[in-house]
Amino acid sequence: MAREATFGVDPRLASILGENYRSTEQAIKELIDNAWDADAAHVWITLPDAFTTDTISVRDDGCGMTESEIRTEYLKIASDRRVRKGDRTPIHGRLVKGRKGIGKFAGFTAADVMDIRTLRGGVCSRLQIVKRHLLESEGDLESVGLPLESEAASADDHGTEIVLSKLNQRYSVPMPEVLKELLALEYSRQEGFRILVNDEPLEFDDIPGRRFTKEAILPNAGRVRISVTVLDGPAAARQTGMVTRVDGKIVGRPTMLGLEDRDDLPGALRRRIVGEIEADGLTEAVTPDWGGLIENSMAYQEVVEWSRGELSRVVDETFSRDIALARGRQTQANERRLAKLPENRRRFATQQIERIVKQFYNEPQDRVDAIVSVVLDALEHDEYWLVCWHISQSRSGDVVSFAEALGDFGLLDMAVMAGQITRRLEFLTELDGLIANAATLEGTIHTALASNLWVFGVEYAHYASNQTLGAVATRCSQSVEKSRRSRTRPDLLLAQTMDEKYLLIEFKRPSETVGRKAEAQAKEYRDDLRPILGTLIDVLIVGGKVDAAMTDPNQQPGLKFVSYSKLISSARRELDWLLEQLQKSGA
Repeated sequence: MAREATFGVDPRLASILGENYRSTEQAIKELIDNAWDADAAHVWITLPDAFTTDTISVRDDGCGMTESEIRTEYLKIASDRRVRKGDRTPIHGRLVKGRKGIGKFAGFTAADVMDIRTLRGGVCSRLQIVKRHLLESEGDLESVGLPLESEAASADDHGTEIVLSKLNQRYSVPMPEVLKELLALEYSRQEGFRILVNDEPLEFDDIPGRRFTKEAILPNAGRVRISVTVLDGPAAARQTGMVTRVDGKIVGRPTMLGLEDRDDLPGALRRRIVGEIEADGLTEAVTPDWGGLIENSMAYQEVVEWSRGELSRVVDETFSRDIALARGRQTQANERRLAKLPENRRRFATQQIERIVKQFYNEPQDRVDAIVSVVLDALEHDEYWLVCWHISQSRSGDVVSFAEALGDFGLLDMAVMAGQITRRLEFLTELDGLIANAATLEGTIHTALASNLWVFGVEYAHYASNQTLGAVATRCSQSVEKSRRSRTRPDLLLAQTMDEKYLLIEFKRPSETVGRKAEAQAKEYRDDLRPILGTLIDVLIVGGKVDAAMTDPNQQPGLKFVSYSKLISSARRELDWLLEQLQKSGA
């Protein structure tokens, strides 16, 4: 006989959802997002001083909730309000931020108790949620009783206040400066939504990044001030660009003042630009609804032209600075390889590095490192220079021959890199088989990887195994193990870079799980090597599995654990991405 089955909702779910934030400041931001969705005009946030037991308060003057809405909507888990009420808020038409219906638990990141007080329609409702009570409950979350009280209030009062008490002692109290930086990019330029943190209003100046300011007196527009902030990383498209503020009020939508049409500026850089143009002299150029500016106003055109020039200057300086830093970093990181190239190849390699850092501007650093490494691999092959010679010979000849030579160079450029990547992928497949064999010993893996340190990632690609230093490492390890009267010793590989940085790799069998014991051994080997090498040494321990207790936060500085499977998987993923980029370029 068939019977229905239902999901059971464990009370611990509320705690899990409440801890799904990177910081207490991030959790409080979720509560501000709720105030935005409630069409609030003001939000007042009160944070406690450090080392106190005071509460955190988030109060808004939004629409509030009725007792019925608390029961049927607020306490309904994972209920998407967009499905119930649409994508826009009813009063101000704001795009709703709440998407998963779990933001109500955000307060549990910072505190054990949440007291909710909300007013609407002449009724004040109070609800208390205690995380400990939820965790101690043996039934489903739906069966946990929550105290909810209602009483008469002024019909003019509306809004919600959430008070967090019994703060989580494992975390430091939320910092006002950190919270303001977190909120500034998204909310500091929003018209009709004002946030105060400990009675200090959120301002455009709170947006983190490099800031540029310039003022001028223009013939038709009068005093104009432009403030530009270059963020550390790209933001959402809707948050970036320049807004115009007239008499303290934002007019129109953000714009890049025409810089979006410049092909020489990467989109990632444009998404790092936020700013304001203050021009009170444009009052007469504002449309009656204050939704925009009259474009053929001479004063407005004057402001746009001046602001575009200033913004272009900031963007160009930023781009040049970023490229110079990236080029310098790559040149320094690859100093040894560049030094081995003939002068003509070295010059070309430097040009290629600059081309790469421009093409992959703002890509993750490890990806840029990987591309540069593969290009240098290609430059070390003589066949690459047959095409280069053809280019140099045809440069003084006809244009068609020169263009064909350049085309051949590009094809060979990508073909050599693609071939290198393919060979490395084949190597990883063979290495995978070696690791899967239970009979494989540490020394066998050492032999396979000693001259293929790129497998460990681009950050290790500049290391080279050193047989002399390797012998030192072996002697030290033998001495240490002899003193311990151990029957076995680990296989060690010692590598170094041109600037005398050292890396000690300890190989374990593929069948072995590495943890605290391996950590203690590695630290002793490093301590024995320090008197000889006279410097700091990074240690990498590789095994079949890594003990769950050895997660990143628990690892010692300069000491890292990794499993063979993760090692190979990461290397393969990086090579697959590189091959995909080449294929997109026509390789």
